[in-house]
Amino acid sequence: MSENGEEKLLAVARHIAKTLGHNNTMSDDIFQILSNFDGRFSRENLSEKGVDADSRACAALDHSLKSLDHRISHYVSTDRPIWADAAHAAAFLDAVDELVAVVAEWNHLASDKSVAACLVRAEDMLQHAMFRLEDEFRTLMERGGESFGLTRSYRNGESTENMPFDLDEEDEEDDDARNGGDEEQIPVALPVTDFDIVIDALPSGTINDLHEIAKRMVAGGFGKECSHVYSSCRREFLEESVSRLGLQKLSIEEVHKMTWQDLEDEIEKWMKASNVALKILFPSERRLCDRVFFGFASAADFSFMEVCRGSAIQLLNFADAVAIGSRSPERLFRILDVFETLRDLISEFDALFSDQFSVSLRNEAITIWKRLGEAIRGIFMELENLIRRDPAKMAVPGGGLHPITRYVMNYLRAACRSRQSLEQVFEDYGLKEYPKLDDRVPSSSSLSVQMDWIMELLESNLEAKSKIYKDPALCYVFLMNNGRYIVQKTKDSELGTLLGDDWIRKHAAKVRQFHVHYQRSSWSKVLGILKLDSNVSLPPNGLLAKSMKEKLKLFYSMFEDICKEQSSWFVCDEQLREEIRISLEKILLPAYGNFVARFANLSENGKHADKHIKYETEDIQARLNELFQGSSGSRK
Repeated sequence: MSENGEEKLLAVARHIAKTLGHNNTMSDDIFQILSNFDGRFSRENLSEKGVDADSRACAALDHSLKSLDHRISHYVSTDRPIWADAAHAAAFLDAVDELVAVVAEWNHLASDKSVAACLVRAEDMLQHAMFRLEDEFRTLMERGGESFGLTRSYRNGESTENMPFDLDEEDEEDDDARNGGDEEQIPVALPVTDFDIVIDALPSGTINDLHEIAKRMVAGGFGKECSHVYSSCRREFLEESVSRLGLQKLSIEEVHKMTWQDLEDEIEKWMKASNVALKILFPSERRLCDRVFFGFASAADFSFMEVCRGSAIQLLNFADAVAIGSRSPERLFRILDVFETLRDLISEFDALFSDQFSVSLRNEAITIWKRLGEAIRGIFMELENLIRRDPAKMAVPGGGLHPITRYVMNYLRAACRSRQSLEQVFEDYGLKEYPKLDDRVPSSSSLSVQMDWIMELLESNLEAKSKIYKDPALCYVFLMNNGRYIVQKTKDSELGTLLGDDWIRKHAAKVRQFHVHYQRSSWSKVLGILKLDSNVSLPPNGLLAKSMKEKLKLFYSMFEDICKEQSSWFVCDEQLREEIRISLEKILLPAYGNFVARFANLSENGKHADKHIKYETEDIQARLNELFQGSSGSRK
């Protein structure tokens, strides 16, 4: 062992004896134990006579510190970047390593006044060295990004320049023209469809240099300062990247004050930005953090959280503002977009934000996603209220399709295109109490029960509206029109799959029943006029001819009144309109033909019968074909 090293060893043993020995007797015992262990630890060497050895050890420490001070201050005081020269950088790091080692080696002797004084100097030197390392770290971060560009990315290990933040030159010129070229505009990114991209905003060599600096700063007790510098630089890059995706920083109040059109546009931008951020930007930042702080997991996790927290909160706050905003039914589809986007990104949140520093972001994402589900359920409750509140005041002209029917059915068909998401929303929520549907609840999904209940509300609303019509026949035409539209919109759609074939068959049967009721209420009296009862004894031919002549006249009057009235009515579905006409022809034409034939065969009428017969069978058929053409008002 060198003389200097032996002096340090003796100084340590002497320090132990002094520390443990509270009195002279105890000190003597400790001296004896150490002397028995190693002859170098004799009483003479460890006694007060060894003060000269302590002085020599402190002198050696002082000499080491002066040498390190000379080497370190040379680099600390220079105006030029140390890392501009690799040799200078290596020499500076070596000096820092030696200084850290000296402090660690002598730190346990800090109770010795001479050593403590040297350690104060060493700590001061170390602090200045760390401040310079911090500056060099910041310079490497900033200049590394400038020299490498903010747009270098990799797909499957191959460089792909200017993705996903490439600029379209024409768009850039258009923006300059619109803004007069006065202000510096943040460029907007082109659409991204391929998320198999990792962005490295710094060259590999710079990353290695940063890692070497980070390693020294952590070892010197300046890990938090290093993380702070790192996160401040990277956070600026990340926030600029998110801005390039077109996403604004908006408060919840600002989101709620936006017009619906503006909010729809902002949601579209949010969806794209969220996918790029969670699938490209954040993973790239995670990768860079892990490389710079390799071997220091806690520092890497803390730095990553500090870099991404602001942008992640910006994305989550917007989704939260949408979730707690208006629950108007027309907002369902865009809120579903936000719900589905966030749901699909939960796995990315899990992968990226699961450490002790950032797990709160993952938990917040899950909370907001559930809140969006609550908003969707709230929108369906608002739809129910909208149906209930729709007044039964004004009748639709001609018994045509009511706007509420068209709105609700098209709304539900469109909503059911997101059936998987809606089922997830309603299954998580569970079933609520649905009047009249308790017998169907056990065998139905929550979503199908919800749809069934809305259909019940719509049907009840339409029945109330049908009572506005004073003519029973027109009431049934109205119910036929709306019932047929409901059935047709339900068939061959996800809505029909949810409600089931039995539901469709039941409601198709209802439409047929409305048809029967219409026919009876409108045409039963007309058909009664044409009825010839062969079981009843007939009056003499003269009286019979007169009676049939009166009946024929009455038939024509009633028939023409009905045709005139019902030609202004409207049946929306062409097939239903044809079905009604055919059914009328089947009951009316044979009865009219038989009646006219019998009337013409009476001898009292003879050749004068024709002047009483106003319509041929073909004429009756033609008049029937004019029914349900409707006016412009009933066709809307």
